[in-house]
Amino acid sequence: MVQERILPDSNENLISIWLVEDNTSFRRTVANLINQSHRMFCEKAFSSSEQMLLELKQEYAPDVILLDIGLPGMSGLDAIERIKAMAPTTEVIMLTVYDDDDKIFRAICSGASGYLLKNAPAQRLVDSILEITYGGAPINPRIARKVLEMFSRGNAPRADYNLTYREKEILRHMVDGLTKKAIAEKLVVSNHTIDSHVKNIYSKLHVHTRSGAVAKVLKEKIV
Repeated sequence: MVQERILPDSNENLISIWLVEDNTSFRRTVANLINQSHRMFCEKAFSSSEQMLLELKQEYAPDVILLDIGLPGMSGLDAIERIKAMAPTTEVIMLTVYDDDDKIFRAICSGASGYLLKNAPAQRLVDSILEITYGGAPINPRIARKVLEMFSRGNAPRADYNLTYREKEILRHMVDGLTKKAIAEKLVVSNHTIDSHVKNIYSKLHVHTRSGAVAKVLKEKIV
């Protein structure tokens, strides 16, 4: 695991960025690009999700995390929800070679605010970081087209998964990004009750994770 601390002479009012990328050459290239750009700096760079998450527990959260998917150990996709749980205001931009439907949906549904391919022009990466801090959602044009196509395919009739009213209610809150604890408080029920409902939801939707359930809801417009 590699962690590099990269600080400019002055970081006042700059966008702080962490980079998670296991390819040493590409990691240094991206870090240098960021540090040579206006209004931002690459504060830290890691070669694994695990090292980044450990640091996130101990340090203040950055403004933006650039996250690869194909990492040794925990994948970037599995790290997104943990990042958002620990640092809800930190924006996550996927920077990857993968452009298949499943990974795109998992990333977006798990909380990624942007999705870029590694072959994107250098200036596009810099612009995306600025864009995301102003509330934008930077996505590679090719990826944007795929997302639109996937949502278009979601116009098919809804499948009947025999979800109860309460299960649909919980699903809506999951799509909105609420934690199980927050859902329990909102519905004035115990955490155990929510756990039981979520287990039933997973079983009915034939998924095993929260991101899988949310992705299916969005694809098929279940609720």
